[in-house]
Amino acid sequence: MNATSTIAVKALFNSTQRSKTMTSEIATASPTVDFAAIKGRQQAAWSTGNYAVVGTTLQIVGENLAEAMDLRSGMRVLDVAAGNGNATLAAARRWCDVTSTDYVPALLESGRARAVAEGHTIKFQEADAENLPFANASYDAVMSTFGVMFTPNQERAASELLRVCKPGGKIGLANWTPDSFIGQLFKIIGRYIPPVAGIKSPSLWGTESRLAELFGPGASAIRTTQREFVFRYRSPAHWIEVFRTYYGPANRTFAALDAAHQAGFTRDITDLMASRNRSGDRTLVLPSEYLEVVVERKG
Repeated sequence: MNATSTIAVKALFNSTQRSKTMTSEIATASPTVDFAAIKGRQQAAWSTGNYAVVGTTLQIVGENLAEAMDLRSGMRVLDVAAGNGNATLAAARRWCDVTSTDYVPALLESGRARAVAEGHTIKFQEADAENLPFANASYDAVMSTFGVMFTPNQERAASELLRVCKPGGKIGLANWTPDSFIGQLFKIIGRYIPPVAGIKSPSLWGTESRLAELFGPGASAIRTTQREFVFRYRSPAHWIEVFRTYYGPANRTFAALDAAHQAGFTRDITDLMASRNRSGDRTLVLPSEYLEVVVERKG
């Protein structure tokens, strides 16, 4: 699946602003959210297992995003919530000057090892996506693949991406959509471990309306393309084994459940995979839709 559209930024932003005004009284009554505490728990979750085992399989997403952004040699590029460096390496392979950031040190070390193996000179720096330690307008391009979408304070994170990007520069994102396999997986997780009140779903980053809310004021254009990443594993059981062992959110969910609820969680994931597996045999060939996004920052 590959459908491209350009958001009419002004119209969508005005529409979402009207919607926000209509619900302002409800928002005012919402409980205060302790973003720092939530971030601490998230950081612990992503530090659990070894996301690099899963992350490395997603390399094609970074390559596609680099092409969509038209990255060119000599550009200063920042990869935010970089994980083990898929977008980082994609930019470096195009001879960009790359800085790779994440708040999980072990993932930065994995990215550094990959860069050394390929002979790239890349700066790796621990950083919080909601408080980037860089000056305004420092980068020609800013990227994030399945990373910044998981920040608890979405408005703050989007503001930081815009702040460090030069006027006329580009922000490139890859975000799982609400109806994607991963979006539905997180809904299943939410049935077993209820999400914190007041925190917006990460998969909203995979919708045009939310992108207009987050980037509309600072963007001259927002281009989106519907894409699919295909998970290819030996079997559904193999996918569950890998994600239970290495993927922080799944690992922490299994660890928090007793045996009976673990069995139910496994059944729910297996049923979801069965409804979407297109292999036709015992292997797993499972597409998960994501939104590839290129935001052009106002000049």
